[in-house]
Amino acid sequence: MVEVNAPIAARKPIERIHHGDVFVDDYEWLREKIDPEVLAYLEAENVYTDAQTAHLGELRDQIFEEIKARTQQTDMSVPVRDGDWWYYGRTIEGQQYALQCRCPAEPDEWTPPELTPGVAVDGEQVLLDGNLEAQGHEFFALGSFAVSDDGNLLAYAVDNEGDERYTLRVKDLRTGQLLPDEVTDTFPGAMWSHDGQYIFYPTVDESWRPDTIWRHLLGTDKAEDVAIFTEPDERYWVGIGATRSRKYLVIEVGSKVTSESRVLDAADPTGEFTVVLPRREGVEYSLEHAVVAGEDRFLILHNDGAENFELVEAPVSDPTAQRVLVAHREDVRLEDMDAFASHLVLGYRRGAVTRLAIWPLDGAGAHGYGELREMEFDEELYSVGAGSNPSWDAPTLRMGYGSFVTPSCVYDYEFATSTLHLRKKQAVLGEFDPADYEQIREWAIAEDGVRVPLSIIRRKGDGGVEAGAPAPTLLYGYGSYEASMDPAFSVARLSLLDRGVVFVVAHVRGGGEMGRGWYENGKMQAKRNTFTDFIACGQHLVETGVTTPAQMVAEGGSAGGLLMGAVANLAPELFGGILAIVPFVDPLTSILDPSLPLTVIEWDEWGDPLHNEDVYHYMKSYAPYENVEAKDYPPILAITSLNDTRVLYVEPAKWVAKLRAVKTGDAPLLLQTEMSAGHGGVSGRYDKWKQAAFEYAWVIATAKAGAAQ
Repeated sequence: MVEVNAPIAARKPIERIHHGDVFVDDYEWLREKIDPEVLAYLEAENVYTDAQTAHLGELRDQIFEEIKARTQQTDMSVPVRDGDWWYYGRTIEGQQYALQCRCPAEPDEWTPPELTPGVAVDGEQVLLDGNLEAQGHEFFALGSFAVSDDGNLLAYAVDNEGDERYTLRVKDLRTGQLLPDEVTDTFPGAMWSHDGQYIFYPTVDESWRPDTIWRHLLGTDKAEDVAIFTEPDERYWVGIGATRSRKYLVIEVGSKVTSESRVLDAADPTGEFTVVLPRREGVEYSLEHAVVAGEDRFLILHNDGAENFELVEAPVSDPTAQRVLVAHREDVRLEDMDAFASHLVLGYRRGAVTRLAIWPLDGAGAHGYGELREMEFDEELYSVGAGSNPSWDAPTLRMGYGSFVTPSCVYDYEFATSTLHLRKKQAVLGEFDPADYEQIREWAIAEDGVRVPLSIIRRKGDGGVEAGAPAPTLLYGYGSYEASMDPAFSVARLSLLDRGVVFVVAHVRGGGEMGRGWYENGKMQAKRNTFTDFIACGQHLVETGVTTPAQMVAEGGSAGGLLMGAVANLAPELFGGILAIVPFVDPLTSILDPSLPLTVIEWDEWGDPLHNEDVYHYMKSYAPYENVEAKDYPPILAITSLNDTRVLYVEPAKWVAKLRAVKTGDAPLLLQTEMSAGHGGVSGRYDKWKQAAFEYAWVIATAKAGAAQ
C-alpha cells in the first residue's frame, strides 16, 4: 500500500484589520472555490482521510448493514386527510428517495386507511417520485410541496446542487403533465391562492436572505410576476404562509429578535396585505385565526414584557384590543399555538421537556373557552408535538411522540372523546427491545453555578459506577439559536449503544431547553457560557464515572461545530476525539463580511463585530480559527460540503490547515469534503446511512482506542 502523507496547505498571508487589530490569515486563499489549487487541496485531504480510515472499512460496512437490517425499507407514512384525499409518503427498498402519493377519501372519513407498505393502493396517485426527479443528479432535495385547494395542481421546488437554490414547477395532477410555469432561484415556502390561480413564493437577495414575496399568475411568464412585498432591512427575512383556517394569507417578517405579520383575506389574492401589529425592536409574535363564540379572532403569541411568551386574543378588526388567555410564567416557555375549528392546541416546555395541551372552543367556559388539558405520558424524557394537520375542521389532532429509547409514534387524538389512537409506531426490525436501553436525566454544575441538564442514553449495565467501569462515550452538543435538542429515537444510534458506547446530550445554554432565558444567556456577549457549559458536562461525566477523557468523543454540527472548535481550544485534554460536522469554526471572518450569506441577519445572534469593537474582541477571544495554538489536540474529524451556503466549506478547510501547521503531537487530523452536497450533507437515504456509518465507525474506534490507553 502506498503511504499517503498529510496535505500541507500553502501559507499565503493576508492582513485583516479591524478596530486597530491586525490578524494575519495564512489560509483565506482557500475561499476561492473555483481555484484549481483549492479543489486540488480539498481532494488531497479526501484522499488522506480515505487512507487514514481505510482500516475502518469492515466496521463501516457492518454498521451500514445494521442500519439497513433494522429499517423497514419499504414503508409509508400515516395518511393525512386534506380535502377529498388522503396524502402520504412511501419508500421502496433499494430506492434512495420517497414517493409522495395520495388516494381518495370517503365523505366524513377521518380514520386513516390501513395501507400496507409495498401493496398497491386502490386509486393511488403518485404526485412526485423523488427518484425520478433525482435521475442524472448527484444531489436532490425537495423544497416547496403545495397542492391547490381544489386538489388539481401541485407546486413543488427542487434543488439539484445542494446550494438551496430551488426551481419551482407546477404539475397538473389530473393529467400528470408539467405546466409551462417555471421559476428559478426560489426559496422554499410556496402557497396557493384559494382559487388556484396564483402562487405566492419567496426569493433571496445576493446574501441569501429571503427578502421578497412574489405573486405568480398561473400560465404567465416569470417576467410578469409581481413583487408584493420586499423587506429592505438586511436583518430581516420574509416568508409566506396561511392561517390554519386558510381564511388569511400571512407574510411573516422576522429578525432574530423582532417579528411582524401582514395578512390578506385569501379570497382576495390580488389585494393588499395589512400589518397586524407594527414591528417593535425586541418584540416577537406569531398569530393564528380562530372562531370563538361565533366571532373571528386573532390569537397572538408574543414576548412583549413576557420573556417566555404569553398568549392573547383580539378581534380581527382591532388586534391591539387584547385579552390575555395564557399568562407568562417563569417556568414555562410557550412555543407553539395551533387553532382548529373546535379546539386550540398549545405546545410548550417545562423542566426541559416538551408538553402539549388541548383547549376546547366549546362556549362552555369564560369567553367561549373550555377547560385546558395537558396530555400526560409515562416516560421521564420524551418529545411530543402536533404533526401534519392541514384540515381546520378535522375532529382529530395528528401528533407525534417519541423518546431516546421509544421509536417515534404517530397518534390521532380524538377531540370529542379525549381518546388517543396509535396509528403507527416506527418499525425497528431484528431483536430490538426498548427495555434493553435506558435514558436518564442528570445535571452538571457550570462554572457559574448554573445547573445544566444532560440526557444519558445507554444499554442497561453499560458505563458508569453501577456498571463497574467507565465506558466509551459520545457527548453531543449544539447550544445556539434557541434550538432544543429534544429526545428523539435513532435506528443508526443503536449501532453505537450495542457496542457499549454511551450517548449523551448536553443541553447547554444558547439552546432553548430551559426557556428563553436559557437562550439569552448563551448568545451575544454571553456566548462563552455555551462552551463552558459543555466542558462542565464533560467533567460531570468523568467525575461520576460514566467515562474517562480518553474515552470521550465530542460531537457537534454547524453552530454546534463552533462549540467543537471552541472546546478543542479551551479543554483539549478533556476529550479523546472531536467530530465536527459542517463546523462554523471561522465565525469572526464570516460575521465581519456583510456580503456573505446571512451575515447581517446573524448580527442579532452573535453581535456586530464590524461596527462594535467590544463585540469584535469578544468574538475573537473564542473564535476557533483565531485561537488555534501550538499544543496537543485530540484526534479531530471535520466534515463539510463544497456547496454549503450556510457554513461555507472554507471554514473547516482553513481550520484544519491551520491546525495541521500549528498543533503539536501526532493525534490524527482529518478533513472530509463532500464535493456534491450542501449543509445537510448527502441527500439519498442509503448515502446518508453510509455517511452515518463512516462517522460512527470513527467515533467507536477513537473512543475505544482511548479505553486501551
